[in-house]
Amino acid sequence: MKQKTPTSHKKKTEPVIKTSADIRAERIGQLSELFLEAISEGGVDFERLRAALGGFVDDRKERYSFSWAGKQSAIRILQTPSRATLVPAPKESENFEETGNIFIEGDNLEVLKLLYKSYFGRVKMIYIDPPYNTGNDFIYPDNFADPLDTYLKLTGQKDADGNLLTSNPETSGRYHSAWLTMMYPRLFIARQLLREDGAIFVSIDDKELANLRIVMNDVFGEENSLGIIVRPTGQTTGQDSGGFGASFDYLLAYAKNPNYEVGGIPLSEKDTERFAEKDARGQFHYWQLRKTGKNDRREDRPKMYYPVTAPDRTQVFPIGPGGYESRWRCGQTTYEKLVKDDMIIWKQVQRNGRKEWWPYVKYYLENRTKRPSPLWTDVEGSKKATIDFKDLMDEKLFNNPKPVGFLKKAILIATEPDTEDVVLDFFSGSSTTAHSILEINREDNGNRCFIAVQLPEPTPEDSPARKAGFKTIAEIGKERIRRVIKKLKKDDEGKLALKTRETPEDLGFRVFKLAESSYKPWTGVEEKEPQAYLKTMDHFTDPLAPGWKPEKLIWEVAIKEGYGLNSRIEQVRGLKGNTVHTVTDPDKQQSFRICLDGTIKKETLKALDLGKDDLFVCRDAALDDEAAANLALQCRLKTI
Repeated sequence: MKQKTPTSHKKKTEPVIKTSADIRAERIGQLSELFLEAISEGGVDFERLRAALGGFVDDRKERYSFSWAGKQSAIRILQTPSRATLVPAPKESENFEETGNIFIEGDNLEVLKLLYKSYFGRVKMIYIDPPYNTGNDFIYPDNFADPLDTYLKLTGQKDADGNLLTSNPETSGRYHSAWLTMMYPRLFIARQLLREDGAIFVSIDDKELANLRIVMNDVFGEENSLGIIVRPTGQTTGQDSGGFGASFDYLLAYAKNPNYEVGGIPLSEKDTERFAEKDARGQFHYWQLRKTGKNDRREDRPKMYYPVTAPDRTQVFPIGPGGYESRWRCGQTTYEKLVKDDMIIWKQVQRNGRKEWWPYVKYYLENRTKRPSPLWTDVEGSKKATIDFKDLMDEKLFNNPKPVGFLKKAILIATEPDTEDVVLDFFSGSSTTAHSILEINREDNGNRCFIAVQLPEPTPEDSPARKAGFKTIAEIGKERIRRVIKKLKKDDEGKLALKTRETPEDLGFRVFKLAESSYKPWTGVEEKEPQAYLKTMDHFTDPLAPGWKPEKLIWEVAIKEGYGLNSRIEQVRGLKGNTVHTVTDPDKQQSFRICLDGTIKKETLKALDLGKDDLFVCRDAALDDEAAANLALQCRLKTI
């Protein structure tokens, strides 16, 4: 008896995702989970939402808000999904198959949209050094109708009419607005990528400091501000600079959530000089047990006023200078534990004109860190950073790169060495962040990884960089990473291979480039005649663009399905007649199989032995109705 073909297979199969995530649709979905009654026909009924919120709606005409000319345009471009893709460039990479480090060449807004699904809530730290809006900086000229088209013209991949590489002069009339419009959508997506315990650090000068802080408050919430770090640049101010000059840079830090704990930083050489005492446990110094300074009186914490027993069996109370009743640093239970753990040391000191016993608490050097100050005078300045960069690259290819020590200090505060933290920099420039990650991992046996994104902004025609063969800033950044890796490998030469880390050191990086999709773009039908519609629909019988490449398409499917850029692609062995690949995301521990052949044989499907939890992707035209229906019942089927 012939097997009956199910007629509902179209309901069981799914099309592959052809654009980046629709952020607007996702937010409406999140809203519907809280206020289902406010969602009507796929949109938001604001009257119902207002009723649901009741008295929490602020509808006063005069209320605090932050806006600028172009904010609605910024929101519109944020809500426009990207139809681009990322294409691997193994020949420009180092150790492509094994590394977890990523360098992406492309417009960072399009790239962030493509990373949205794969890296949502996965990034521990973001550092960016955006254009300072000096009037000479390159400002990303977002085309709200088609951002990808703008990027392709900028990078010479399409013919362009007019000069698209423009600065943002103050004479434009919307000097600050253009900068804010550029920053807002990028910061918005950046927040979505952060882990719940993540933080973002943004470098800026005083020109846009005020505007940056307001837009950061708008995106991240004022309650999540960690403060402003001040860094002397080490550069002298010229006579014609005007005002007080500018000898400082600023680093704004914001957390994803209010309960974020700022990490400690390693002690300096000067700090360690205090640890002069030593016992069987190691080096230590001590602080007196009595609380000093603010809130040190008995009435502030009465339970911390109690007697402790000195070596001569006398009772000692926390009495401050002049005889006022103070308090100890801890409660009595904690004190007793400190005594049991041999953490209390007694010294005879001169008090009230005589020698008295007085208690101190031991503090050991091992694993000791200190809370970072907002004034970072202990890192090298821009002049030293420029010299170091020139020594590495043999030429002065980049003006005022950020100091490696400055970035390393921020990374040490915000990350852990052994939890595979992801650090994202989407204004990568000369790749100082990537350089810093590689060095820190070497120093503390860490396994952090970086994602660096840089626009292939052309270097000036008569610049040292162009004369040295670097046509774009992105090329400089990639070469810097290669040279840092080469230097670290050279440092290992002649040394014994001592295994001091749990996982191998990652001395590599994958290069990806923003490119047009492998899918044909839908441009609509201008003519209203039925024949024109039929002709267009016939053109889309095969949705793949002419000249599509299998590797490029596999990566596009993976990225838009939410797989990370460190995914592994392997061909399934032992199959006859079809080529099938397995794509695996090692971080999410999930995988799918994909076949791009024009026809899929029954023997192939039988050999794959797909189950209901397996995802299989193939071309729609590769299966007849019966095969598609049966396969959709067997596994999760997505078609192109």
